[in-house]
Amino acid sequence: MIAPLERRYQKFFADRPAVPFAVAAGPGAPAHTLGNGDPVFTITVTDARGAKALAGLDQFGVAVAYLQGWLDVDGDLATALKMRKFFHDIHPIAWVSQFTPALVRGRREHDRRSIAAHYDEDSEFFLTFLDTRHRCYTEGVFAYDDEPLEDAMTRKMELAVEAIGVKPGDHVLEVGGGWGAFSEYAAKRGIQVTTLTLAKESENYLNGLFEREGLTGTARVVREHIFNYRAPQRYDAIVNMGVTEHLPDYRTTLRKYAELVKPGGSVYLDALGMRNKHRISTFMSRYVYPGGQSPLLLHQYLREVARSPFELISIQDDRHNYHLTCKRWAQRLDAARDEVVKNWGEPLYRRFRLFLWGSAAGFDMGLVQAYRWVLKLPVPDQLGA
Repeated sequence: MIAPLERRYQKFFADRPAVPFAVAAGPGAPAHTLGNGDPVFTITVTDARGAKALAGLDQFGVAVAYLQGWLDVDGDLATALKMRKFFHDIHPIAWVSQFTPALVRGRREHDRRSIAAHYDEDSEFFLTFLDTRHRCYTEGVFAYDDEPLEDAMTRKMELAVEAIGVKPGDHVLEVGGGWGAFSEYAAKRGIQVTTLTLAKESENYLNGLFEREGLTGTARVVREHIFNYRAPQRYDAIVNMGVTEHLPDYRTTLRKYAELVKPGGSVYLDALGMRNKHRISTFMSRYVYPGGQSPLLLHQYLREVARSPFELISIQDDRHNYHLTCKRWAQRLDAARDEVVKNWGEPLYRRFRLFLWGSAAGFDMGLVQAYRWVLKLPVPDQLGA
């Protein structure tokens, strides 16, 4: 196990600052340190299958070994996950399998199943690490790095409402209801909200939330794919927080927005992005968003905006905000470990621990980007009609 790790260590750190780490062959066994200095983290093998995964230098195999408890990581997990390229991730069959189900089932049914695979975990599990004020499952907007997560999420809601320019009595369509962050915030300010979701768990949670908060007259949830949704009227604005990753057909999505929003209305969006859609890790596509996530490709999206009737009003880089958000979520998940393991099991805790700390590391390194942007549908006479 140690020999291939040593060889890879010498090659990987030949042209970058070395990070010392240690590997122990078992709990309580002496640790072998790779590199010079005190190890930043220690990988402890607890099963022969964990040793095999390490020796194979396969990123997906190591991740599965961690999920199964065949490996443990003590110390700075964020730094360990920044070294993900230390292990290779070449799985062409897994890559093809991301797209095949959509061809077999159809895009919309595939989207429904993929969303359910992630979001239909018990709502109470997600609430162990989300902000306690809004329960928002996308990036906050921080005034400073140490700002409380709740305040960053409130700023996010404020900026979204300001960006679309809605007022009490206006009607907003939200794509992706989550746990009611935007719908509750807007409805309590007299803005009507219809929120779409594909997850049954989310639908149940939102109905209960609206009932408890006395918002049934201003907020309602519809479990429907946006492409299938037929609205009784056009909306004053549309809000999409973090769902563009699940709607990779940009042209069709923009056409649907143009069908659903009134002329003069705005669309607020935010999303995580990558420069290349094929860089999603095998672990992410198999265990976090099974086959259902395609990070925003901004250059392709803007090309479709240019072909659409929409105007691009603004765009902001949110990468650092998303890094801070994922870091806070990961810290809260770790703090709630005993509760999570007791109620939902060790595998779910480990899966989301890798996901959240890995996402924080990815944003920090620039492997993943994030943006928020606003579109506006001009009124006809502005187009010279």
